[in-house]
Amino acid sequence: MRKKWMYILIVPAFTLILVFLIIPILNSILPTFYNNGLSFKSYLDFFKDTFYMKVFYRTLKLALISTVICMVMGVPTSYYISRSKASIRGTLIALITFPLLTNSVVRSFAWITILGTNGVLNKFLLNFNLIHQPLKLLYTEFAIIIGSVYLFLPVMITSLVGVMEQIEEEVLEAAQSLGANRFTTFMKVVFPLCVPGLIVGSVLVFTGAASAYSTPQLLGGNKNMVMATLIYQKAMTLSDWQGASLIAAIMIVASVLVINIINKLAARLNERGV
Repeated sequence: MRKKWMYILIVPAFTLILVFLIIPILNSILPTFYNNGLSFKSYLDFFKDTFYMKVFYRTLKLALISTVICMVMGVPTSYYISRSKASIRGTLIALITFPLLTNSVVRSFAWITILGTNGVLNKFLLNFNLIHQPLKLLYTEFAIIIGSVYLFLPVMITSLVGVMEQIEEEVLEAAQSLGANRFTTFMKVVFPLCVPGLIVGSVLVFTGAASAYSTPQLLGGNKNMVMATLIYQKAMTLSDWQGASLIAAIMIVASVLVINIINKLAARLNERGV
């Protein structure tokens, strides 16, 4: 009887997902397999095109680099927040999540004023004679990575803080009483226990960075096109909706594969206790 009611309660949510997510995706992707009959020619042509492959590799590369940086910065920050006093912890989490309340376009424009030729960073370096001419920081892959990390680092931290808060202080004290120093305790005890949060954060950061449009467009420009900006160009500029759907399908498959790889790597690290 309980299972029957469980299935009934799931029906509304499943219907919404089916109607507004699964059916539109299938409606967009299925036509890409037809070219005078069932064919994979469009996909083969995509992977043979050097321009498309360059954009594809750039997208994966920037998303992976952003994810790794968020992991490196997010783990120690989350650990510090989780070990802070309860009164301070709430303030720190609020400061971390505050950027999420600002639109991504506004945040990208803020980085334009920082990284531009006459921006804050170049003026600072010139005033202290650290450089002799302005550095080209804006409209580069570096700018996209900076913008993506700033955009998604709060997501990584909030995913990890909740997991690290569940690690009891007695566990850390037990490790130290057995001769482990703080670094060894962190690597052998804390890190393996926070792997579930790390997986969730990495997946959210990677998928967000790989599918972001406004940040790569505003900070990377047309010379550093990624898959999201290519989809927009195909659909809105060239009115090639089938081509846009094809690129979207490739991104979905690529994201699923990368997420599976992240899960397997995390599982191995967890098994080894590294």
